[in-house]
Amino acid sequence: MQPSVNSREKTIAIIGNPNVGKSSIFNQLTGLNQKIGNYPGVTVDKTLGFLNISGKQYQLIDLPGTYSIFPKSEDELIAMRVLTGMEEEKPDAVIVILDASNLERSLLLGTQVIDLGLPVAFVVNMKDVAEINGIKIKTHSLYEAFGIPLVMTDARKVVGMDAIRSLIVEEKFRKHGQFLEITEIADQKLLEKVKTKFELQNLYQAFQYLIFGESNKLISSEKKEWLQEACKEYDFDIHNAQIEESKRRNSKIRNLLKGATTSSNLRSTQFSKKLDGLLLHPILGYVVFIGIMLLIFQAIFAWAEVPMDWIDMGFAEISAWISTKLPQGVFTDFLAEGLIPGIGGIVIFIPQIALLFGFLAFLEDTGYLSRVVFLMDRIMKPFGLHGKSVVPLISGLACAIPAVMATRTITNTKEKLITILVTPWMSCSARLPIYIIIIGLVIPSETILGFNMQALALLGMYLLGTVATLSGALLLNLVFQQKERSYLLTELPIYRFPRWKAVLLTMYSKSKVFVLEAGKVILSISIILWVLASYGPPATMNSLNEEEATLIELANSEEDAAEIEELYSSKKLEASFMGIMGKAIEPIIKPLGYDWKIGIALITSFAAREVFVATIATIYSIGGDVDNELTIREKLSQETRPDTGKKVFNLATGISLMVFYAFAMQCMSTLAVVKRETKTWKWPIFQMIVMTAVAYITALITYQTLL
Repeated sequence: MQPSVNSREKTIAIIGNPNVGKSSIFNQLTGLNQKIGNYPGVTVDKTLGFLNISGKQYQLIDLPGTYSIFPKSEDELIAMRVLTGMEEEKPDAVIVILDASNLERSLLLGTQVIDLGLPVAFVVNMKDVAEINGIKIKTHSLYEAFGIPLVMTDARKVVGMDAIRSLIVEEKFRKHGQFLEITEIADQKLLEKVKTKFELQNLYQAFQYLIFGESNKLISSEKKEWLQEACKEYDFDIHNAQIEESKRRNSKIRNLLKGATTSSNLRSTQFSKKLDGLLLHPILGYVVFIGIMLLIFQAIFAWAEVPMDWIDMGFAEISAWISTKLPQGVFTDFLAEGLIPGIGGIVIFIPQIALLFGFLAFLEDTGYLSRVVFLMDRIMKPFGLHGKSVVPLISGLACAIPAVMATRTITNTKEKLITILVTPWMSCSARLPIYIIIIGLVIPSETILGFNMQALALLGMYLLGTVATLSGALLLNLVFQQKERSYLLTELPIYRFPRWKAVLLTMYSKSKVFVLEAGKVILSISIILWVLASYGPPATMNSLNEEEATLIELANSEEDAAEIEELYSSKKLEASFMGIMGKAIEPIIKPLGYDWKIGIALITSFAAREVFVATIATIYSIGGDVDNELTIREKLSQETRPDTGKKVFNLATGISLMVFYAFAMQCMSTLAVVKRETKTWKWPIFQMIVMTAVAYITALITYQTLL
């Protein structure tokens, strides 16, 4: 037993291979008592949980899943960084989750943790899978073989959780001597030299520094050069040393397991093999995958529509209630037109985010998602993407916000970043109202070879987004140079029924992260946009208010007064700071076929693309229900240019506008999420500049070609 040194909160790290049930155990122990942070300098999230038991509080750290502590990815670097205390406070103890059905693979990581010199306990999980595969584990023999306390669990059935709690509160963690004598692989003098230089605790830590020092972002270039010189001096081959360490470690593990486990194939795995034959088939596998994703996509649209409408109407009613119940004035306008809609603009995305991550958690829990990654990796690789990129890209057809958040499963930094940067080019649902209105304006409702031209135009816009996404990924892959090697190492877990509690917890935690993190930025920008659209030069705005008041007094009816209010609402918008900005950019956007009114819509729709519809409704004094597409189309079709008398929304302008929205980053919510996922404003700014430039150039070419 490890005695308690002081009364401070103990920190316990939980580590294990992917798909071993590590996060399930973490969730069972902590429940909703979790918080999400981030490790300084990297893009990987830090998930912390708190366990209160017997009057004590323990902080649990859910480390990213990894097969070893040789850092080939950012996730593995985090594991090494935490366990060695490198720029992180070292945990007091470590729980290593082992896969009961594959102890040999799990113990490679487990024995490496032992050799780092930390107090360790083993949790042998997934014993139900071991039983299915005919594997029996002699727990006492396993304990004697490795000298580490252990408990058997089945996290899915909540079996063994009390044993883990007892292990923690009684602090049954144990330090063990070196499992593998590392001086048999590396010169002891070299190891001692590295240990002294970096002030390490043992020789195995020194060995780790030699292995991954060159790729470690936390080590200065001077120290990396020092490590390189030390390797040359002692003729130390990093690659061969790593292979040799793994070979010797696995050999010793196999020998020790001979007396601790028995195997007899009691149950057949024919069902899994037959199902894999279909789901991983080189042709049928893609058909099944597309079918499943279409169902999910349709469900997200259908199921999210009702709660999103409720949220939209609810916040509209709150705004209306504030407008009527509170005294008229700036503060009331701010609440009703700025703050409340801003909060609504955050909350309205929650149904889509929760549903998308719920479906992904469902697929992951059944074992299918790992197979999707394996299936798609070959297709994605030439474009600089990862097999895991397919889920965010398809999710982007619904909404780029949860799609960007879904890139967390991609371990390769370069491929994750490329996926984040190109995902907004997938035609999300926010573009749909714009496409429908403009197509109805400029594309005739005729048929070609039996196909409706308007339907073909809509399909073309979605195909354009897909082509742009893959082309952008291909270019970024050529531009971004990175030494980090891309590889796909994924396990195909057995098929299981999903755990609804885990699915619901995922939906809750992802929604919470979005509201608390991205919501701050969204709300701030919404308020700024309201201020710009509500205020203008005082003299001009006062004059308009006086004119409006005079005309309303002279109005013959309430209908006339309402028309006057709509007219002056448009005039005030034109005179506002936002209107001034629209006038200012008119010379820039005129070559695209746009006037200053469309320019205002471009600016305001930065908050969200769908704002375009409401903005042009206000600017052109449409009145009535802005959701009535026919009313909007009829009014817009009559709009003419004052200088030429020609229609504003002709074929060239309409197609140009759709192309602009297909490519432009007109969504501050997405930018906020990109900032959160990359931990820097550099990439959202880069994304904004590049996507806007591409949108401008393609829209310019489109307009000038069709003019």
